[in-house]
Amino acid sequence: MIPLINLKKQFISIQEEILADISQVIESGSYILGPKGEELEKQIAARVGTTEAIAVANGTDALVLTLEALGIGEGDEVITSPFTFFATAEAITRTGATPVFVDVDSATFNIKADTIADKITPATKAIIPVHLFGQPADMDAIMTTASKHGLKVIEDACQAFGAQYKEREVGGIGDAACFSFFPTKNLGTIGDGGIITTSDEALASEIRKLRVHGSNSKYYHEKSGYNSRLDEIHAAILLICLKYIDQWNSQRRLAASRYDNQLAQLKGIETPFKKADRMHTYHLYSLKVHNRDKAVSYLANAQIGSGVYYPCCLHLQEAYQDLGYQQGDFPIAEQLSESLLAIPMHPFLTEEEQNEVIAAIKGMDDIL
Repeated sequence: MIPLINLKKQFISIQEEILADISQVIESGSYILGPKGEELEKQIAARVGTTEAIAVANGTDALVLTLEALGIGEGDEVITSPFTFFATAEAITRTGATPVFVDVDSATFNIKADTIADKITPATKAIIPVHLFGQPADMDAIMTTASKHGLKVIEDACQAFGAQYKEREVGGIGDAACFSFFPTKNLGTIGDGGIITTSDEALASEIRKLRVHGSNSKYYHEKSGYNSRLDEIHAAILLICLKYIDQWNSQRRLAASRYDNQLAQLKGIETPFKKADRMHTYHLYSLKVHNRDKAVSYLANAQIGSGVYYPCCLHLQEAYQDLGYQQGDFPIAEQLSESLLAIPMHPFLTEEEQNEVIAAIKGMDDIL
């Protein structure tokens, strides 16, 4: 089987460095909120061009803590995409606010920036654009709309570490940004982790307080917060991965270009569209495929891994049935949920493996 992703290959490639640094952490006696975590925060802030970075337990917590630190809660609305992982909307709900969805662009799969203004009400407090699959959203238009209406912008960059929008790294464009270090992410560890980037010092201070039970001073708590801290072992692993992330992302783009060249003209398939002014990091390489169910079965029989991201839009999830959305409310997102199929994509995908994947997809001609 050629897998959709291959984390084992990735981590084995840096195993000796990882084991050496884990030993160093164990010997240090400092396991949480230590020097490795501080160094990770420093390097990521410098990379994305912010003054602050706050490491937390996971990407979902990053979103929740940012929203809460901005004072967003009961009675507020936050605009976002209906076509993304559940955590984006879940974080909004966790603060007591209401997610308000806007349909996505059929080419980039990102929120349609030119229709956001139509959903703004007096209750709207923020916009969360998602840089889906590693391609940045239309940040100029989003920031212009937000500025005009006095809204905060939180980049959901969980799938897009290293991506660039007009030569600016994602994570340093909005008022704040949230990243996930889940193992499958382009920059990931061997467990959970996340980070928030911002140049708002007051916001960063509030997030730091929230991540340690609402405390600025040990055993003294100004409010109820969270236990959401990145441990030193994961920070050590991420610092090693950070040295290789540009190389790994470059290998993803090379693999994507091979797919583009071989698959773009096939009947019944559309390869991913990439905006010319953006650097895509191809967290996933998702084809638009006619007869997706048949394609999944065909590839499985050919020993080719594939994945469906995402089979049910957020507005149609059972968890959000009380919001009153119905089938047909966001037709582009719904069409993508029925047609997108991710094929093998990771930094260690060999040309030989890719040739097998391409040959199998070309062999699907009769079912597409």
